[in-house]
Amino acid sequence: MNQRLEQQLSFILEIDQEKNIFRQTHLSGHGRNENDAEHAWHMAIMAYLLREYANEDVDILKVIMMCLIHDVVEIDAGDTYAYDPELKKTQKAREDAAKERIYALLPEDQRQMLCGLFDEFEENQTAEAKFAHAMDNLQPLLLNNSNDGGDWKAHQVSAAQVYGRHRMTREGSETLYQLTDRIIQENIRKGNLKG
Repeated sequence: MNQRLEQQLSFILEIDQEKNIFRQTHLSGHGRNENDAEHAWHMAIMAYLLREYANEDVDILKVIMMCLIHDVVEIDAGDTYAYDPELKKTQKAREDAAKERIYALLPEDQRQMLCGLFDEFEENQTAEAKFAHAMDNLQPLLLNNSNDGGDWKAHQVSAAQVYGRHRMTREGSETLYQLTDRIIQENIRKGNLKG
C-alpha cells in the first residue's frame, strides 16, 4: 500500500471516533443524546435540502463539507456546549490543537484543504460559512423544539442566549432565522425558555 493511501485510511479510522463524542442535544422523540457524527450528517442533509433559503448563492458541496468536518476536532477537544461560558473560553485553543493533530494524519494537500475549510467555517466570512453556521444552529434548535425544549429546560437556557446564538443563523438565511424566531417565541410561551 502506498504512503498516501495509508495516511488517508489512518484519517478515516481516526474520524470514526467522532461517533463517540456525545452532545447535550437529544435525538427527536426524546431519544438519547446525539453524537457529533449524527449532528454533522444531519446538518449536511439539511444544507442540501434547504440551500434555496441561503441569503446568497452558495457552493453547496463546500457547505456540505464544512458541515461534515466542522466538529472532527471534538475528537480531542470534546464537545463545547453552546451555552457554557466557561468552556467557551478555552474552546478555540483546544480545537486549534486538535485540528493540527488530526488533520496532520492526511497527505499534505488534503490536510491543507480540510484545514482551510475548517478555518473558513470558524471565521464565518463567506456565504458558505454563514450558511453552514445557520445549519449548525438550526439543527439542535429543531431537535430541542421536537423534545418540548427539554435540553433548554435542563440547562436553564434563556431566550436571550438562544437569540444570541442565532444571530449567525440570520447571517446565513433570513428565511430560516424567521423560522427560528417563531420557534423561540413559541418556546417562551410554553415556558421552555426563560424569557
